Amino acid sequence: MKLEEAKIKYIHTWGSLATSWGINKTMAQVHALLLTSIEPLSAEDIMEALKISRGNVNMNVRALIDWGIVRKEFIVGERKEFFVADKDIWELFKQITKERKKREIEPVLRVLEDLQDLEESGEEAEQFKKLLKDLSSVTNTVNGILDKAIKADEHWLLSNFTKMIKK
Repeated sequence: MKLEEAKIKYIHTWGSLATSWGINKTMAQVHALLLTSIEPLSAEDIMEALKISRGNVNMNVRALIDWGIVRKEFIVGERKEFFVADKDIWELFKQITKERKKREIEPVLRVLEDLQDLEESGEEAEQFKKLLKDLSSVTNTVNGILDKAIKADEHWLLSNFTKMIKK
């Protein structure tokens, strides 16, 4: 397989897989394109490579910048904006984990905490309180694991993950 063919296959596969994780297919393809590029790319470069509109490029690049996994890079003498993805996959994993934790886990924890102030009593209320307590326990455990993953280096996490699987 030739390099360009392999890159195209990777970009399309990454985009397809991303939808399983709740990520926009085009956003994942833009990210994959930036990951595979050794040079910073302009919006025009991305439009041409992926055959998408300028608006689609701008919307998805901004989302990637908001996630902290793509950054603007300025090139002297150029008026265009250029974009670069961080190539360190471990740092990418940690940044995505941090963002997903902030966007998905922490709001759930806040809601579960708010729901603890249930004024009613009785069997149904007690079952509901137990459900909330169990959900809080699991969500707090996941939150703690994600905190450790974000703070960990690659070798620590992989060795501890391997230990958990063996048990």
